[in-house]
Amino acid sequence: MKQVLVLINPKSGIGGPWRYISAIEEVWDTPEHDVSFQFSQSAEDGAQKVKRAIDRGTDTVLVVGGDGMVNTIGSQLVNTPVRLGVIPAGSGNGFARHFEIPLHPAAAAKALFEGYTAAIDVGKVNDRFFFVTCSMAWDGALVETFEKFPFRGIVPYVLAGAQQLLEYKAQPFYVEADGKAMHFKHPLIFTVANLSQFGNAVYVAPDAKADDGNLELVAIEKKDMPIVIAQIHRFIEKTFHQHALVTNRHFKKMTVRRENPSPIQIDGEILNVKGDIKIEVIPSALNVIIPR
Repeated sequence: MKQVLVLINPKSGIGGPWRYISAIEEVWDTPEHDVSFQFSQSAEDGAQKVKRAIDRGTDTVLVVGGDGMVNTIGSQLVNTPVRLGVIPAGSGNGFARHFEIPLHPAAAAKALFEGYTAAIDVGKVNDRFFFVTCSMAWDGALVETFEKFPFRGIVPYVLAGAQQLLEYKAQPFYVEADGKAMHFKHPLIFTVANLSQFGNAVYVAPDAKADDGNLELVAIEKKDMPIVIAQIHRFIEKTFHQHALVTNRHFKKMTVRRENPSPIQIDGEILNVKGDIKIEVIPSALNVIIPR
């Protein structure tokens, strides 16, 4: 019998946690599955609960939450045989959207139950794992402003971005990627992507593959941003990253040096980093359930 742990962020989703519990029970509660439900009261609480589940021999962990919780729980499953399934209940759901997991609880539960397991790459920034994106310039600083809004969704995200455009002070980035030196004078966008989008269908690396053994850098200098944005059709067609003024590189290891420390975002969560930022890919390190 397969042991399945469902970890739920009680603050996520619309309609309360029981909507998700009911949807999962409807599909996953079979004679072949022993399903248990627990609430994750905090990042530390969720991490401890999944560690105990691994020790008990749990086969599958289903996360009901957003990208932040997926990161917290998934980080405990890196380099283990335990499968991660995601029932999206966040504001952006970049992880779920990349793998085309339905946003409706019942449809998501069914899609995962009928899905297949695949090993995906994991990004690592210093001592932290990330699965979706890691951003270090204006694209990272806006998350700090976004978190202060009392509501979630695309509107506060846009407002946070507009506010940070006025407040963010661009600075030089000195980069070495797979042995090649690069210098960015005043980057406004500097995102390392493992998957294709931030969430809410806002794509940053449309061609990113979850299992190609690489991470993808997308960077735009502040002076070039108006020119890139002016060609709005490229964003609709998901070809903006191919613009001549956009730096788009695949790499395995990277070191970033900034003159002044500033917050970075990892899967939608803010992290304060001092000193050099070291980023690398860990190939095929996380087993994920993907809809067929």
